[in-house]
This record gives sequence, structure tokens and C-alpha cells, in this order.
Amino acid sequence: MQPLLHHAASALGWRGIVVPDVAVLGHQVSAVVRVRADVHEWRSANGWPPQADPSWFRSWFEPAAHDRLPVPAVELVGVLVGESTVDRALQSCGTLMTLAPCSVVLPAGPQGTQSWPLIELDYYGIGVVAVDSAGAAELLVPPEDRSTEFGPSLFGRWLLEVLYDRVLKEVPANARVNS
Repeated sequence: MQPLLHHAASALGWRGIVVPDVAVLGHQVSAVVRVRADVHEWRSANGWPPQADPSWFRSWFEPAAHDRLPVPAVELVGVLVGESTVDRALQSCGTLMTLAPCSVVLPAGPQGTQSWPLIELDYYGIGVVAVDSAGAAELLVPPEDRSTEFGPSLFGRWLLEVLYDRVLKEVPANARVNS
């Protein structure tokens, strides 16, 4: 599935690192991120590793901790959702589209897209990409970036830490540079 996600991200014009299988709010999604090299270098040099521990995140709600929040070292480009029904896709993207553009990845062909009400997904700003088994991806509905309507959140900020942690653990250093 991971190569298909890369093809979907490419069809969307999302340049970055695909982080698969991220558990977010009860859904499994994939995220496309870009590493902010200057921030990563500064954080590495100054002892600010990723802070993905949920207990650390809870401490962010204390006003006294607000001056100790690390600068995000990754940028969330978009979220890819592979769901089997429209309702599940809307649930998955509903909250996540407050953080970044969200797109559903469907199998290409008449069975893959025929039963999907593309106009409904388009109405909500959710993108749709069809990918066949050979990796050919077609953008059917472009996603909208509605994150600016909602502004930043501590949850979104914590998700960036989780993604930063995953990138550092799973992606070789030389592959992070040109993300």
C-alpha cells in the first residue's frame, strides 16, 4: 500500500515524506510531511528531541508550560485516508481537515469510484485520488486547505511531534533532506 500512497501524494502535488499508518482520533491515516531542516538541526543541537509522549502533551495545557513548547520541526502537508465507505471517509477527514488538506485514496476503476458521491466529498473540501494496482494515480477531486479557517490547536501541534518522531525513527537522514 505504501507505494500507492506515494503515487497518490504525487498526484496531489504534495511533496514530502509519506508517514503511513498513523493512529489519529481512532482512525488509521497516512500523513505527508516536510522536515524543516533548520528547525531540526537547531532542535538536535539544543537537546529538543520529538515530544510524542501523550503525558508530555497534557502538560502543554498548563499556561506555565507555554514558553517551553518546542518549535515544530515538521510541516503537515496533507492527510491521506484509505477508507471503504463514504461515511468512514467523512469521519476520518472531518477532524483532520482542520489541520491540513485531506484526501481519500480509492482503487481506480468503475468499482472503486462508482459508489462514491464525489460531489459530497468535494462539498466538504475532501479530495479524492484513484490509484490502480500499477501505481497510476488520477486526481478526481482536489482537496481544499481549510486549516486556516480553524487556526492552530494543541492537538495539531502534538500530532506534529508524533510525525516528527516517526520520521526520525523510520526515514534515513539523507532521505529527510529533500522532502
